[in-house]
Amino acid sequence: MKLVIGGAYQGKQSYASKTYNLTNPDWKDGQTCTIEDLKTAKAVHHFHSFIRRELDEGRSVQDLAETIWKENPNLLIVTNEVGYGIVPMEAKEREWREACGRVCTKLAAYADQVTRVCCGLGTRIK
Repeated sequence: MKLVIGGAYQGKQSYASKTYNLTNPDWKDGQTCTIEDLKTAKAVHHFHSFIRRELDEGRSVQDLAETIWKENPNLLIVTNEVGYGIVPMEAKEREWREACGRVCTKLAAYADQVTRVCCGLGTRIK
């Protein structure tokens, strides 16, 4: 598994596409894909949006990292780092940020490579 993280609009998907030779059909979008898609996809971007949808639909993400690791250990995951900045007043937004952090921490532990992208440049941190 590979994990690419960074702030919004930092060129994470472009970096990952170039680095891992991926084209549009290789990507699933976390804004619209299902858990079944994640089990078979080569790569997913907007993973943080997938977590939000799961929570919005009342599903737990507690075991999401383990499920992905068991079902698709070669998945490339691209996600925003959402825990920086001002803590939101809305409990739902705080819950989402916490869930993203917990899931991505587990994914990073499983991943053989973790890269942070800033301004389109990747820095390998694992």
